[in-house]
Amino acid sequence: MLEYLTQEQIDQETFFSYLLVPGFLDPSETHTLLDRSKALLDNFNFDDHPRTKFTTSDEGHVGDDYFLTSGDKIRYFLEEDAVDAHGKLLREKHKAVNKIGHALHELDPVFRKVTLENERLKALVRDLKFHRDPVALQSMVITKQTHIGGEVPEHNDSYYTDPPTALGFWVALEKCTPENGALSFLPGSHVTSPIAKRFVRLPGGGTGFEALIPAAAQEQIPEPTGKYILEACAPGDLVLIHGSVLHKSERNRSPHTRFAYTFHMIESAPYAIYDHKNWLQPTLEMPFSRILDVPNEVVREPARPKVVS
Repeated sequence: MLEYLTQEQIDQETFFSYLLVPGFLDPSETHTLLDRSKALLDNFNFDDHPRTKFTTSDEGHVGDDYFLTSGDKIRYFLEEDAVDAHGKLLREKHKAVNKIGHALHELDPVFRKVTLENERLKALVRDLKFHRDPVALQSMVITKQTHIGGEVPEHNDSYYTDPPTALGFWVALEKCTPENGALSFLPGSHVTSPIAKRFVRLPGGGTGFEALIPAAAQEQIPEPTGKYILEACAPGDLVLIHGSVLHKSERNRSPHTRFAYTFHMIESAPYAIYDHKNWLQPTLEMPFSRILDVPNEVVREPARPKVVS
């Protein structure tokens, strides 16, 4: 018997590869998360910050030590246009941050409550039966700052594990519109578009992208087809994002921020193997956090992207 989702919602998630769950957090919970996010920004110490920016470009993706050791900490990553070439702030510090991460779900009691201590979330995971014994990792507040909130180009979140098991939880903390960078999804791309590369730690330091398809086969990769669907969200709405679905968001050119809380969930060993090349690695002090008190006994086979060799 289903606990939280309807069968129609589960079928929609399977077909489209994402699912909008309206009102997953009630107004009080949503306001609490938003207020806590703003308090964290107010506490941001820019003077001691290494000026690490968050960028999604292939050439300049973030990969310094401040980023690579943030998996068990709460750290701040700046918008690309927030500081000049000399590291001087071009706007107020609380308006200069792109995101806060990556261990909010463990270290901050407010975010822990809605992630690891949330019975509705556990019921939803049991209904989906997408994982047997899932764990949470990489939690973030994404602020999408007014006028400079950066564009996030087409991408997917897969290849944390073998086989791919990533599922994104994305909760709107403010109204998300076409003007301030609401998410867009390409339905069905989780099975039609092969995963061609993944984001990894490089042997010599830093991060980069590792090709998953041989160069000779690159020309065989078809361009993604279909039409992106933009999902406007109200505060408290949850979007479940299959790890292999293509999604994106536009630059925020509006006078309104677009705060959202997001984290990723993956299958744990021995049901899936977490790769040592992933930029985010668990530590002895903070292993990845289990979601369910009791693992699912039965799981449904998730859709896999097609393979090009």
